[in-house]
Amino acid sequence: MAKRLRDNLNSDYFSAANKLKPKMARRRIAAYVESYDDIFFWRSVLSEFEDDTRYFEVMLPSKVNLSKGKKQVLMNLVSDNVGEDLIACVDADYDFLVQGVTKTSEKVIHNPYVFHTYVYAIENYQCYAPSLHNVCVMATLNDHQIFDFEEYLRQFSQAIFPLFVWSIWYYRSTKYTDFTITDFNKVIETGHFTLANAADGLANVRHKVGRKIIQLQKENPEAKASYLALKDELKALGVTADTTYLYIQGHHLYDNVVAPMLGKVCDRLRREREVEIHNKAVHHTQMRNELSCYEHSIESVSAMLKKNTGYTRSKPYNRLRSDLSHFLSHLPPSRETEATAPPPQAEPTPTPLPSQQSQEPLPASQDQ
Repeated sequence: MAKRLRDNLNSDYFSAANKLKPKMARRRIAAYVESYDDIFFWRSVLSEFEDDTRYFEVMLPSKVNLSKGKKQVLMNLVSDNVGEDLIACVDADYDFLVQGVTKTSEKVIHNPYVFHTYVYAIENYQCYAPSLHNVCVMATLNDHQIFDFEEYLRQFSQAIFPLFVWSIWYYRSTKYTDFTITDFNKVIETGHFTLANAADGLANVRHKVGRKIIQLQKENPEAKASYLALKDELKALGVTADTTYLYIQGHHLYDNVVAPMLGKVCDRLRREREVEIHNKAVHHTQMRNELSCYEHSIESVSAMLKKNTGYTRSKPYNRLRSDLSHFLSHLPPSRETEATAPPPQAEPTPTPLPSQQSQEPLPASQDQ
């Protein structure tokens, strides 16, 4: 049993705290997130909706035992306590796509005070293909586009999409342990990435996916109709063959696909810039100073990828913004913001100035 009031924080607690503030003070809405890594993302999302009437405070669900890292923990802690002054912000994982099959999924997609990323996790947003060239520029200060990230991830997505449908099919069924997310990730591994063998890696993925699909079809001969129906449903939910990478496990995409790819590209761009400095330097001292200045100006790929906010142009992110906008537009005021005004009174009739007052006519003079 909790011994302190702060151990039982819920929306009513924050609502009561708001009512104790001065009438013109901004309303505080607490936003609970899963882990430290999520704080910056959700702060970036929610700050757009702050104004002179409200603000958000992003925090972990417990300042006492530091519970974090598992969405199930967050859901168990706050799912029954959320409300107008306390919201939960989580990764969608597969919970959005399985559409209420599990208890956690039910809470994620149906609770109006729980907001999710739509894509699998924050890492998927950070790996948003149209933004990756800018990440390279931030990391290398070289704007030479030597690799087509969008085309690569489009082809990667097309290659894995049929197997991804099977992954969701298993996750929705009672046989989900027969083909887990870990099993799916092993099949879609691209192997060691180099700029020279990028196409070979994709061809290898297509080959492995094709073999696995044949195996799953043999093991589930009755599943054709349900598979095709699920495929159409996923498309209706926003998953397309070109954007499947946004919905696979975020850590796998980040660690095994995008980060190694960006690392190779950025290595090439840095060498290119260093060669340019070497060729343009008038003498050795100038070259050494320029190289030193360049090395101190560039950043690590990992740091820039984590700070990437180019995903704000993506459709899933705009769906998240729409959900938050809808929630806030229906949010009633927590208290009166203005004192009750006195009833209007009729304006008094102004007293005319002496020069404007009407005067009785003087009697006509009479001759004596």
